[in-house]
Amino acid sequence: MVRIHSHCGGFTQTNGYVVVSTSGAIVALDAPAGMAEWLEAIGLRPSRLLLTHAHFDHVTDAALVKERFGCPVHAFASPNSELTLESAYAEMGLRVEPYEVDEPIAEGDRIAEGDLSFACLHVPGHSPDSVCFYLASGDPKDSPLLFGGDVLFKGSIGRTDFPHGNHDLLVRGIREKLYALPDETVVLPGHGPETLIGTEKKKNPYVRLED
Repeated sequence: MVRIHSHCGGFTQTNGYVVVSTSGAIVALDAPAGMAEWLEAIGLRPSRLLLTHAHFDHVTDAALVKERFGCPVHAFASPNSELTLESAYAEMGLRVEPYEVDEPIAEGDRIAEGDLSFACLHVPGHSPDSVCFYLASGDPKDSPLLFGGDVLFKGSIGRTDFPHGNHDLLVRGIREKLYALPDETVVLPGHGPETLIGTEKKKNPYVRLED
């Protein structure tokens, strides 16, 4: 059985997660503000950091997490000022501490750590580098999990008015990739409360399954 710990940080109230398996494998997903300090406070040292995308609020602590815990960073793309939105919010003086991607990932890849195995689903539209991580445990007590970043929320979907956003691409990716997952899959989003794939297929006003 896996345990999930969550941290909400920054002015955008961004969720970061840590998965701990029964064998002791520890994997962090996203790094909002305060993530590194929070990990130290709860006594968890991740062996890997998986990033759903490079928008500033999800990677604020990426460099610090990597530095403090020595864990490699996995992401779809290396950060740049457009992906982090530093260029879009230059007038605010927004700055992300530079970090390097140690292991680039792509659609269909699997990231394994101990008895954990995360499948990568590339779902662009909110950001061109947006990915979701699907974790199906071999333990029947565990529901499958989807770490969705800013792709799918409870009753909503990710914004597409940022640079390189594409609403149609996002909707198609949700319908074709996420809604193909089991209905009991728990969605752990980048913002807000968790939900279920089955619930969103029936009730999400932005993306319902076509009749």
